[in-house]
Amino acid sequence: MRFYTKQHKFYCGIDLHARKMYLCILDNTGEVRLHRNINTDREGFLKAIRPFREDIVVAVECMFTWYWIADLCVQEKIPFVLGHALYMKAIHGGKAKNDKIDSRKIAVLLKGGMMPQAYAYPARMRATRDLLRRRNHLMRKRAELYAHIQNTRSQYNLSDPLGRIAKPENREGVAERFEDPSVRNMIAADFAVIAAYDPILAKMERDIIQSAKHHDPVSHALLNTIPGVGRILSLVILYEIENIKRFPTVQDFASYCRLVKCAKESNGKKYGSGGKKIGNAHLKWAFSEAAVLFLKGNEPGKKYLNRIANKHGKGKALSILAHKMGRAVYFMLKNKKPFDQDTFLGL
Repeated sequence: MRFYTKQHKFYCGIDLHARKMYLCILDNTGEVRLHRNINTDREGFLKAIRPFREDIVVAVECMFTWYWIADLCVQEKIPFVLGHALYMKAIHGGKAKNDKIDSRKIAVLLKGGMMPQAYAYPARMRATRDLLRRRNHLMRKRAELYAHIQNTRSQYNLSDPLGRIAKPENREGVAERFEDPSVRNMIAADFAVIAAYDPILAKMERDIIQSAKHHDPVSHALLNTIPGVGRILSLVILYEIENIKRFPTVQDFASYCRLVKCAKESNGKKYGSGGKKIGNAHLKWAFSEAAVLFLKGNEPGKKYLNRIANKHGKGKALSILAHKMGRAVYFMLKNKKPFDQDTFLGL
């Protein structure tokens, strides 16, 4: 957990919403200088903080509307802090809770050096990252349709498998294999939605790959040297990391990727682990997928996994491999070196 500890003359805490934003500005003695609910717009915000622009820092809790105010603060050269929502327990633990109280608590946390920081992703690559996340969301929706078609075949116990229906040429005549007209309509509807998804996803992928060539082509090329990491996994890892230098140590990176468990201890006793929702779920998925794909057609990799599985079991062995791949990616991007499988496997 990182806290914002720099000192300023004024501290602005904002409880930010789509239409309204509650501002609380404290001076360096803790006195409230402004406490007001205003409309969520750039001009109103800049007008409200104008008397304090000499030396002010602005903080908001990480929620879906923070992009515009972060970009505005960068443009106006105002220090900006994005609060980590899961760590900001002081906001959620009070007896009473409303926008006025929350804005003051944010300002107090900021002034006291106890504001837990989330990463304010820079605007340069942020839109492409969001496009990639949307592409993955739609891809999962399409996969659900494929799964539904195959499950329907099992429900009606059709004798022959449907084949590789992911290929358009194999979809013809599949719906007609079901006797009930309603079932045929249902399968036809699934295929119609899949057919609508295909060109949309293809265009999104082309746009994302084109953007990656301008954003960080070196890191993208390095990630593609890992066996099993194709164009989508490399893009997910690239855009979710953004800049490897923001992680001081490999342990920080592994924790951010949810590749390690966080121990809970008190008075020398262990109470399991926690913090499962803290970190980047997209990187967790990417490295879990990469660990499985790394083994495909890779005999040295399979031997390595079997050696770990004999000691820990197959499930934990895959987790260990995913963790090892995360550490390898950290040093690859930090040192600008391609993947070396012999070094990775200790051969």
